[in-house]
Amino acid sequence: MDQMEIRYAGKEDFALLHSHDRHIRADELQNSIEAKRVLVMLCGERLAGWLRYNLFWDSLPFLNMLYFFDAYRGKGYGGRLVRYWEQEMTRAGYREVLTSTLSSERGQFFFRKCGYTDCGSLLLPGEPSELILRKDIISSSSGNI
Repeated sequence: MDQMEIRYAGKEDFALLHSHDRHIRADELQNSIEAKRVLVMLCGERLAGWLRYNLFWDSLPFLNMLYFFDAYRGKGYGGRLVRYWEQEMTRAGYREVLTSTLSSERGQFFFRKCGYTDCGSLLLPGEPSELILRKDIISSSSGNI
């Protein structure tokens, strides 16, 4: 098995990410990469998946996109990348993180397995409800309250 590496995306990753991530405009993706808000997971030299986040209310890390190519799904890589991101957010001084998923998607079960709990929903016309999930990332046992 190839060595797995997690790192922040750089300019050299833009073209490949842009060709697969259709949920963000090109200029916004470039801004996110420059702001160090995109993590990539590599398997050897190949991109296995990525995580993109932003700040909700300019103060809460919000995971916008977690994506893995089919060959890398179901192998624990998603949980590993989410944990890495949570550790990065803890180091940056954040106490909690958020994400969302459509109620019709399986992602809700993945995030609940990762310790996220439902904290609300968003209803948009003609779409299933968007579930908002949150997680405390600083535990009282770590001494950081």
